[in-house]
Amino acid sequence: MKKLSIKDVIEFKRKSEQSKKTFVNNLKLDKKKVEAEAGGDYWVISTSAISNVYRSNDLQIIKDKIDEVEEKIESTENVQVKAMYQKNINILKSFENFDFKKWYPSKKMNLIKTKKANSLLTIKGLEVQALPHHVFTYKKNDIEEIGAIWFIAKINGYKKDELGMFADMLYKYLKVNFSKDYLINPKYCIAVDIVKIQDINYSQIQKVEIPELLTPTLDEIKKLL
Repeated sequence: MKKLSIKDVIEFKRKSEQSKKTFVNNLKLDKKKVEAEAGGDYWVISTSAISNVYRSNDLQIIKDKIDEVEEKIESTENVQVKAMYQKNINILKSFENFDFKKWYPSKKMNLIKTKKANSLLTIKGLEVQALPHHVFTYKKNDIEEIGAIWFIAKINGYKKDELGMFADMLYKYLKVNFSKDYLINPKYCIAVDIVKIQDINYSQIQKVEIPELLTPTLDEIKKLL
């Protein structure tokens, strides 16, 4: 059976009852799915540039990337590729003057390296993948705290409760991999929809401002296996 991404879980939740059964049957067969958004990572241009700005706090990266991709648009005749480039540029332009500091827990934080081998978590007997762009540590009242941020893109974006699944997964990821050494701050388990420019953090789920959908949806998938 294939590993699940949070995008897979959201896709399942959006389906009709009959389509959910087909979806799960394909999971059992480990059937390779062709991405509807032109294959591969359609949004890597914008997500990687925004991730780099978060790392360096240098907005010039976005301006340079826009210039670079505009040149690529001029050099290709492929209409689909042009459209992909343009959609990524549109996202980047919306972040040209964005204040990334709102997502920083402290002026002094350390980005730590993560191992891809630790990205797979077993939840409800299912393998679910977490791929944060950054995991960071910082001190608060002499206590070492940890958080993570995940930049996500999809055509038309996600609903807030769907985005909450990414934040929930970040918290679970940190709990499994880092809770022995750090205090997890739910406020800084941040999922960012870069299409809609909205963010959700895990503390909003704890406060029931956003419904907790990840575990119930995984329960539903499990029942159909």
